[in-house]
Amino acid sequence: MAKARPPKRIVDTYTIKGTNKVIRAGDCVLMRPSESSKPPYVAKVEKIESDSRGHVKVEVRWYYRPEESIGGRRQFHGAKEVFLSDHYDVQSADTIEGKCTVHSFKSYTKLDAVGNEDFFCRFEYNSSTGAFNPDRVAVYCKCEMPYNPDDLMVQCEGCTDWFHPHCIDMTPEEAKRLEHFYCQSCSTEDQKKQNSSHNASRHPETKVDTKRRRR
Repeated sequence: MAKARPPKRIVDTYTIKGTNKVIRAGDCVLMRPSESSKPPYVAKVEKIESDSRGHVKVEVRWYYRPEESIGGRRQFHGAKEVFLSDHYDVQSADTIEGKCTVHSFKSYTKLDAVGNEDFFCRFEYNSSTGAFNPDRVAVYCKCEMPYNPDDLMVQCEGCTDWFHPHCIDMTPEEAKRLEHFYCQSCSTEDQKKQNSSHNASRHPETKVDTKRRRR
């Protein structure tokens, strides 16, 4: 006769072993990878269950890193970018290594500093088909690529589009020193002269914004 499974009950919290960090349903966590050479898995806790023996398991919804997706990592993917997948799983709570935060894309770009536990998500990912939602995002620059928050960009004062320095024959150091910038389509001869006038330091009245996550 088969043994009956111990009854399970849903619990509100779980304290990560060896720490004083408490997790709840809705929190994001770092989970031990199957291979020690890989970075921790990122997951969202959906439910926490405990049986009569005190064994705790968590139902999680996995976040995929770009390199784990069907299409792989692309140029515009940020180093801390993850995709919220449709892949659910049940894991032992013992495999949780720590808590983390998965920010919205907008919130992530406004962080003053990014820690090891900070990630961002702008896509949902279908793990079976490789499809993304949304299936398109805004593109910038001459290269027409989505924004990577790890990359420096400068904004044209005419059309307000953003450009990578290397796409406009400019070094990052030159871009940081700009007081004015007009792209090739918006430039007059006088504005081109302003573009080429790079001061040694930025002034408070500078009009050129740099599009980059602050570290």
